Amino acid sequence: MGLGDKIGNKAEELKGKAKEKVGDATDNPDMQAEGTGEKYKAHAKQAGEKVKDVGRDAKDDLDR
Repeated sequence: MGLGDKIGNKAEELKGKAKEKVGDATDNPDMQAEGTGEKYKAHAKQAGEKVKDVGRDAKDDLDR
């Protein structure tokens, strides 16, 4: 996972958390749900990138 991907995914996660909290504070279930969705989307991207990293590392180990 490249540094740019990590930063982008973390930024998306934090943006989702912020929207979720604003939705809670303003009693806005739509904004809360949107924030939750963004947060979990970022988590899924991070997991996908980690799987790629593990696959790449395993391939490198086999090539040695």
